[in-house]
Amino acid sequence: MDKEAIQELLPHREPMLLIDKAWMDDDGTAHATFLIPEDPFFCRGHFPGNPIVPGVILCEIMAQSCITLLEDVLKTNILMYRGLDGVKFRGVVRPGDLCEINATLVEQKGSISICDAVLSVAGKRCAQARITLAATPKAYS
Repeated sequence: MDKEAIQELLPHREPMLLIDKAWMDDDGTAHATFLIPEDPFFCRGHFPGNPIVPGVILCEIMAQSCITLLEDVLKTNILMYRGLDGVKFRGVVRPGDLCEINATLVEQKGSISICDAVLSVAGKRCAQARITLAATPKAYS
């Protein structure tokens, strides 16, 4: 999926759309990439002279990657965070880094989906989490 196809799937928009490409393996693993911009809004002030992508943004990148696993659910719902477990930050991510994310669906029960995600840069694991998402009906006006 390119960015246009991702926007058809996810409700996120700039500046909070945090994946550029996504694809699925035959084994059900979702892969996504996101090139951190050179001057992203989330690094301004975090930290001056030493910009580091905040952990909460890394979690959002991983969550958006997980959402690509749940295309059928997204037809009538949006997915919201229900929980983050086992979150670990193992490396620093900076502007200009290409994030590579692998996500797998661990369990699905009713409106709840549990996924595992790993975010790496240049082959080095930088973040990981078990992400629980809840399907919430879309609000129509």
